[in-house]
Amino acid sequence: MTRKTTAQARPVTQPPGAAARAPAEASDHPAEPQREEEARRYIASLPPQYKYFNRELSWLKFTGRILEEAQNRRHPLLERLRFLAISGHNLDEFTMVRLAGLRNLAESGVKVTSEDGLTPAEQLVKVARAMAEVIALQQKVWGELVAEMAQNGIRVLDAEEVTREEALWCRRYFLDNVFPVLTPLAIDPAHPFPFLPNRSFALVLSLQRASDGRDIHALIPVPEQIARFIRLPDNGREIRFLPLEILIQMFLDEIFPSSTVTGCGLFRIVRDSDIEIEEEAEDLIRVFEIALKRRRRGRVIRLKFARSTPLPLARLVTEQLGVPEDSVLFVDGILDVGETEQLIIDDRPDLRYPTYQPRYPERVRDYGGDVLKAIRAKDFVVHHPYESFEVVHHFVRQAARDPQVVAIKQTLYRAGSQSQIIQALKEAAEAGKSVTAVVELKARFDEAQNIELARELERAGVQVVFGFLDMKVHAKVAMVVRREGGRLQTYVHFGTGNYHPVTARTYADLSFFTADPVLGRDTAKLFNFLTGYARPRAMEKLAISPFELKDRVLRLIDEEIAHARAGRPAAIWAKLNALIDPEVIDRLYEASMAGVQIDLVVRGLCCLRPGLPDISRNIRVKSIVGRFLEHARVICFGAGHGLPHEKAKVFISSADWMQRNFHRRVEHFVPIENPTVHEQILRQVMVANLKDNLQSWRLEPDGTYRRLDPGDEPFSAHEYFMHNPSLSGRGSGLKTHRPQPLDISRGETDGTTRDMAD
Repeated sequence: MTRKTTAQARPVTQPPGAAARAPAEASDHPAEPQREEEARRYIASLPPQYKYFNRELSWLKFTGRILEEAQNRRHPLLERLRFLAISGHNLDEFTMVRLAGLRNLAESGVKVTSEDGLTPAEQLVKVARAMAEVIALQQKVWGELVAEMAQNGIRVLDAEEVTREEALWCRRYFLDNVFPVLTPLAIDPAHPFPFLPNRSFALVLSLQRASDGRDIHALIPVPEQIARFIRLPDNGREIRFLPLEILIQMFLDEIFPSSTVTGCGLFRIVRDSDIEIEEEAEDLIRVFEIALKRRRRGRVIRLKFARSTPLPLARLVTEQLGVPEDSVLFVDGILDVGETEQLIIDDRPDLRYPTYQPRYPERVRDYGGDVLKAIRAKDFVVHHPYESFEVVHHFVRQAARDPQVVAIKQTLYRAGSQSQIIQALKEAAEAGKSVTAVVELKARFDEAQNIELARELERAGVQVVFGFLDMKVHAKVAMVVRREGGRLQTYVHFGTGNYHPVTARTYADLSFFTADPVLGRDTAKLFNFLTGYARPRAMEKLAISPFELKDRVLRLIDEEIAHARAGRPAAIWAKLNALIDPEVIDRLYEASMAGVQIDLVVRGLCCLRPGLPDISRNIRVKSIVGRFLEHARVICFGAGHGLPHEKAKVFISSADWMQRNFHRRVEHFVPIENPTVHEQILRQVMVANLKDNLQSWRLEPDGTYRRLDPGDEPFSAHEYFMHNPSLSGRGSGLKTHRPQPLDISRGETDGTTRDMAD
C-alpha cells in the first residue's frame, strides 16, 4: 500500500510558457561548451516555481512524513508516540524560527522573493494552510494513539474518569507537590496581564467573588517544573496518567476558596525565538546571554487554545497579548504534542523497540582498545549508532592520558551537558597539555548549555575560542598531536554528527579516523583559521566552507557532466539532510540533461524537483524516516566509471547543500581514499540507503512524497546495519545494486533496482 503526504500540489509536466526539451544525449566526443551554455541558459530561463519547491513547505512536508510514521504499524505503539512527539518539536521550531521570520519580513513590507518566486506574504498564506493540515493530522493521530494505548493498558484520563480512590490520592498529590508551586495571577487595572515565557501553558479563568459578587479574571501558569502527565498509583490492571492541567482544574477551589469559577480555558503560546547577533559585539558570551533572555520574551507567533475555552476568555488573552487573529488556533485535543514523549514508559518494553546494544568497533578491539595504534595501522570508519560512540570518547580520553600527546584541538557544536569528551579535555588541560576547544555558541537552542560548557573548560585551563560573529562553526573535527620517533604525528577524527553522547545513540552518522599526514596538515590549517582567523593559503585534500567547498562540489558535478557527454558512465549519489542551494540544484539539472544518473537521499528539506521530463528525468530523490535519524552526509561521483565502483570519488561532509552551509558556516568536505573505507561507505552505507524500501519515501515531480511499496523484497537499511558486520570490521557488505534511470513515461518511480557486477 502506498500513500502521499497531506500537502498536495498540481502535477507538473513542462515549464509554464516554455516547450519541454529533451535532455541532451550523450556523445562519443568531448564536452562542447556551446551545448553546456545552451543547457545553462535554458535552465536559467525557467520560472522559479517550476524549478524549485518552497523551502518552508518542504520543511512542513518533512514534519508530515515524521507524523505519518506515528501511524505506521511496523513501529511498536510507544515508538509511534515518539514520532508524534518529534513532529510536535519540529513544528514548534518551525514556528519559532521560520514562521516568525516570514511574519517579520511580511510586516516590514519586504518584497524579496523566495527561490520559488514567492513574497513573504504569499508564503505565509501557503504555510498557514500546510500548518493547519499538519496540526489537524497531529490531533487525529493523538486520538488514535490514545485509543490504542487504552487497549494496551495505558490510559490518559479526563477528570470524570478518575475513580473516588484516585481522586483522594490526587488531592494529596496536588496539595503536596503542585499547590506550593502554583502562582495564580489576578488580571485587573491594578494587575496588568503578566509576562508568560515561550512555550508556556496557562489556565485563564473567570471568577465571581463571594464577598461582593464581583466578576474577576485570573491566570494560572502551568509550572514547567512538574511533569505534564501525572502517573496515578498502579491498580494492577492498567497504567493511568492524568494531565497536569486537568489535575489543577480539579482543585481550583483550593486555589480560589472564596470565589466561584464561572469559566475556564487553557492556552499555550509560542514566541519568536530566532537570535540576531550584533557584528560590533565585543563580548560574545554577554551578547548571547542577552539574546537568550530576549528569546524568552519574543513576541507571540502562535497562540493555541483548547477548543473548550470560552470565547470571551480567548478574546481577553488574545487582546492582552496583542496577537492577530491569523495567529490564533483552537485545537480539539492536546496543545503541546511534543510533551507526549513523557508517556513513553520503560515498564512496557513490549511496546518499545527491542533494546539495541551498539557494537564496539572491531578494528580498535583488535589493538587491545588502543585507538591511536589502530589509526596508525590503517584508516577506519565507525558507523553510529550501530557501532559505539565510545570509540570517540576513548580517542580523546586516551589522548588526554598519553604522556606523548602534546596537543588536542576540537570543535564543539553540540556536546551535551554530561559529555565524556568535555571531561577528557579538562583532564588533558589539567595534565599540562595544550588543549584548544572551539565552542560554537550559535548552536540553536543549545546556546545556554554551550556557554556553561565553555566556562567549565576555561576553569580547567582549556583555551576556549568562540569562533566567528557572522559564521557558525559546524565542522566536527578533533585533532591529536603526539610525539613519535623524534617527530610529531597528527591523528584526526572527522565526524558527520555532533560530539553528543545522547544523539549518537539515535543519529546515523559516520566517524572517520585517519593519520594521513596530508589531512593532518589540512586540519592544522583549519584550526588556525578557527582560532586566528588565518585563511588557509591552499588545502591539499580537505575542502572547507566558506571558501572552496561549494566550488569543489560544482567542479565534481561538472566532471560527471563531461564524462556523460563523452559517452562514459556518469553517476552521482548523495546522502544529505537538506538540498536547498539553487546554484547546486541548477547544476544537477544540467547534469541530468547531459545524461548523468543522479540518486539523492535527502532526509529533510529538498527544493529540487525530480522527474521533470526536460531537466530532471535522470534524478530521483528519496527520504528515509525510521527508527534512527539519518544524519550522515555522503557524496559519491562515478568519475567516468559509474557507481558503485572502486575508482569512484567518495566524500563525507558536515555540510548540507544549503546557502548557509556554503557561505555562512565553517564546514568540512573530506575525501575518502583508503580502499577499505571507500568500499565500506560506498557499497554498504550508500547502497543500503538506496536499496531501502521499508522506511523510504519517493519525492514526486508534483511535490508529494509517496511511501515505497517493498513488494516481495522488503529491505530496511537500519535493520541491515543492526544485524550485520560493522564497518570497522571486515564484512564484505551488501551485494551491490544500482538504481535504473528514471523513466517518467513508464512511471518507474518505485525504487526498483537491478544487480550490477562488481
